[in-house]
Amino acid sequence: MKYALPDKTPDIAAPAVALQVHPWRSALYEELHNRPSPVIEGPCQVTHFTVVLNDNRKALHDHVVDLCKRFSVPAPAQDSSCLYQDFGGFELRWERHMEFANFTFICPDTSPFAPDALGNVPKDWLAALPGELVVALNLAVVNTPPDDKQLQRWFEGQRVSGAWVADEKAQVWTAFKLHSDGFGRMVACNHGLTPYQSGRLVQRLFELETYRLMSLLALPIARQMGGELAQVEENLATLNQSISDIDAGKDERVLLQELSQLAAEVERHRSDTNFRFSAAVAYHDLVRDRLRQLKESPIEGMQSLREFLERRLTPGIKTCNSVRDRLEDLSRRISRTTSLLRTRVDLSIQEQNQHLLSSMNRRSQLQLRLQQTVEGLSVVAIGYYLVSLLGIGFAGAVAYGLPFNTDVAKGIAVPIVLAVVYWGVHRVKSHIVRRNPDAQKDK
Repeated sequence: MKYALPDKTPDIAAPAVALQVHPWRSALYEELHNRPSPVIEGPCQVTHFTVVLNDNRKALHDHVVDLCKRFSVPAPAQDSSCLYQDFGGFELRWERHMEFANFTFICPDTSPFAPDALGNVPKDWLAALPGELVVALNLAVVNTPPDDKQLQRWFEGQRVSGAWVADEKAQVWTAFKLHSDGFGRMVACNHGLTPYQSGRLVQRLFELETYRLMSLLALPIARQMGGELAQVEENLATLNQSISDIDAGKDERVLLQELSQLAAEVERHRSDTNFRFSAAVAYHDLVRDRLRQLKESPIEGMQSLREFLERRLTPGIKTCNSVRDRLEDLSRRISRTTSLLRTRVDLSIQEQNQHLLSSMNRRSQLQLRLQQTVEGLSVVAIGYYLVSLLGIGFAGAVAYGLPFNTDVAKGIAVPIVLAVVYWGVHRVKSHIVRRNPDAQKDK
């Protein structure tokens, strides 16, 4: 596998030593400084979008370059994964990850959830954003704590969760729901954070929302697969029950074919969902990590962010893990059932082979007896013809004038001829057996 390497990497040179630098050394140093937190100074509204990339990574980069050209600002390189740029009326923070990309617009001096907060961003450019939108969140940063009426108005009467965060230097409120404008909403009140700390808080809140929704992408798949897996489990149970009723080889072949189909179906589900379920677990771990980094303290009479997410998000992730575990368990059960059925098939084949060998042995014995009978008849037949030929020779000798009885001569020749013929046939048979060891075994 080939990996893209940095174009230039400086070597280390010193009077006493000169070392060849690893080509990834600079990139590894810079990795720790990628995606820095923004600097939030004063009240503002920050709008955050997360889009799933699919196969349009190049189109996404071209889209960012197009925005830079419109405002005559430096564009990111082709292999860049982030851009942090002030466009005058707003600041854009673009970050491209493995599966998704983030667009964060920081709009200073904007009242909370103002409809014209993104007025400086070209509407046609924003509408043509590549990818599938997953997160659209407006976060209002204020310096004065809102009262209950303001929270009710900002969150349109929805139940709000909130907490003290950052060692009680800030407060955060959210409803974890979509509002009338199609955006989620959060409010962060600064009680003593520096601009850098305020930016870190905003970044963590956006990551919390992004990873929360990305982890839940697996939940609809898990729910859809629940019924399909139940049908597979029922079919497997029926096949297991049918194994004890097998009477013929045909039944075994049919069951093996059905098991193979079940195994293929389960493996298809595993290959289709393995990445999504694994990603859900990884994103959920990041959500819990961001919750720890917030360092929450409860607001009296209000549910905290951690409490809400643990009660609502964790069951969904457990559902995904349960479906993934069911898939793995089904795969193992089908494998065990297939092994059991193949063992039965092998035993059946061995039994058939045993019957076949016994039948071949009986046929061999019959062939041997028939062969021995044919050999005896062959000796008699050859002896008969030889004695007949000798009789002709004896008759010719009497006609020539030799004084002996032809009948007595033929009678004396019969045992001699038969003995010679039998000896000759036996020699031929022994010669064949010596050249063919298998024939000796059959004998």
